[in-house]
Amino acid sequence: MTDLGLYRHLDQMAPWNDRLQVLEVIGVSDEAPDVKTFTFRSDNQTWFRYQPGQFVTLELPTADGPLMRTYTLSSSPSRPFSIAVTVKAQAGSIGTRWMFDNLVPGVHVKAYGPAGDFSLHSHPAAKYLFISAGSGVTPMMSMLRWLNDCAPWTDVGFVNCARRPEEIIFRKELELLGSRMPGLSLGFMIEERSSREGWFGHMGRIDAIRLPLLAPDFRERAIFCCGPDPFMRAVRGMLEASGFDMENYHQESFAAPAVEEIPAPFASPPEGGATVPVEAATPVRFSLSDVDAECVAGQTVLQTARASGVRIPAACEFGLCGTCKVKKIAGEVEMSHNGGILDHEIEDGFILACCSKPISALEIEA
Repeated sequence: MTDLGLYRHLDQMAPWNDRLQVLEVIGVSDEAPDVKTFTFRSDNQTWFRYQPGQFVTLELPTADGPLMRTYTLSSSPSRPFSIAVTVKAQAGSIGTRWMFDNLVPGVHVKAYGPAGDFSLHSHPAAKYLFISAGSGVTPMMSMLRWLNDCAPWTDVGFVNCARRPEEIIFRKELELLGSRMPGLSLGFMIEERSSREGWFGHMGRIDAIRLPLLAPDFRERAIFCCGPDPFMRAVRGMLEASGFDMENYHQESFAAPAVEEIPAPFASPPEGGATVPVEAATPVRFSLSDVDAECVAGQTVLQTARASGVRIPAACEFGLCGTCKVKKIAGEVEMSHNGGILDHEIEDGFILACCSKPISALEIEA
């Protein structure tokens, strides 16, 4: 029998809070070879507030310890009672394979977010062009599902690339939406034919000749691109060479910037001289762990926590995913993030531990 507690109105429920609730798997479905969609609900009857195209970070309880993995949501916030991620198990992948083997309906996992700036809500435009390859289709699907529910007349071009016909993720749903949304134009492109499915469409890789064929007015559109890094570099380079206004180009990327070397707490001693402290360490108290630590100059709060045995969950570690968000009870920090924390969260005293450096004595709720 269906739980009567599910029949609640949206205004009777609080929004999802990753500090208080966990996710429960309610569905697993196959999308393409080695591609599955996992659908979750809150374990406490909440709804999900996010922007189409954002991501979550899952904490996977593997046998070797918690494993943090960030996945773009493929679901739409216009259907707020559940969220979904669609993931492809690459050769050698650990986290995604663990999900394939262990996530079944009823299993609970910890999650952080949603977060991210790769959304048409953050970059409104009159016309859009979505360009994706492989599992990079997921944020595009989230945005297209939202448009279908909330603004189905929107002018959207959608170019989706895959290796073979059967590897086009969401192909049937995209074709269905193409028959219902008057402003949606679809373009599929594959690299090679397959004995499993016939193909009469575009073949090869997207380039400066094929793009105008698939989207003749691409220069008039806001372009969102997601896929493997070489694919996005190729699209970006092609657009730059065409004279496209790159202010209207947006791409999803979880790639980390160059690693910043952590300064040592002491300068190299002068020849024949004694070691000289570079700068005094800053006291940091982790209140929940009852640990008092010292942060050397140049270290982040996250690095100080790890050095002191205090666990703060973290994934991307360059201020994008928001997984390491913690409450700052006292003190001041210098924080340089990449969109993983919202302004109102900063006003409420939260920081991202991975990209915050103390500028005074700190007390952190961790």
